[in-house]
Amino acid sequence: MRLIFVRHGDPDYQNDCLTDIGRTQAMNTAARLHDEKIKAIYASSNGRAIETASYTAKDHGLDVQVLDYMHEIWWGDKDQNIDESQKIPFEGHPWSISYKLLTEHPEYTGDKEWSEHPYFKNNICMDYFDRINSGIDELLAQYGLKREGNFYRCMEECSDTIALFAHGGSGAILFSHLLSISFPIVLTTLPFGVCSVTIFDFAAMKGEMTIPRLEIFNDMNHHNEHNLIFNM
Repeated sequence: MRLIFVRHGDPDYQNDCLTDIGRTQAMNTAARLHDEKIKAIYASSNGRAIETASYTAKDHGLDVQVLDYMHEIWWGDKDQNIDESQKIPFEGHPWSISYKLLTEHPEYTGDKEWSEHPYFKNNICMDYFDRINSGIDELLAQYGLKREGNFYRCMEECSDTIALFAHGGSGAILFSHLLSISFPIVLTTLPFGVCSVTIFDFAAMKGEMTIPRLEIFNDMNHHNEHNLIFNM
């Protein structure tokens, strides 16, 4: 079983849709995925993700199935009345606080539980973790993969390829969960651009454990070939 993850194209955040550049990127991505034998296409409930997915869905003759739990995450102090001196730096922006946490407290690159640090423990972004992780596990279970610990057991062999169109934040949580890598490490070491293609492979025989592996990460060559200017 293979999971293709695509971040949405260049966004118009105010209107939650794609810009003209984003639409061209989405068309290029559909061309990139044309030869993939995709059996199902999923997208977050955000308009920019659904619009990006629609080009690939049309090319494959499929409908876009919406997964609300994959909508983009938000961040900030859970307690809006907290004293100014106690507020999370950078307004809780996960990418910025991850860099600050890991460079100032390198012990969090090891076994120390990053989610217990106030930067994250008191951050709205943590409200999304269980929802996304359980949602992804339920989706993979439909394709014969049952979560056990940090990995998956193949309950039924499945050779399907599915595609999921989502976001930088919800995607980073997904990467953290599938690869068993801490969220701050993902945010600081694995940036992925708009309309990039990442492919996870879950190869296993029935009854075996499978460790999700990256087949391709952050592939954006389909944009370079068309001389597009894109934003990370």
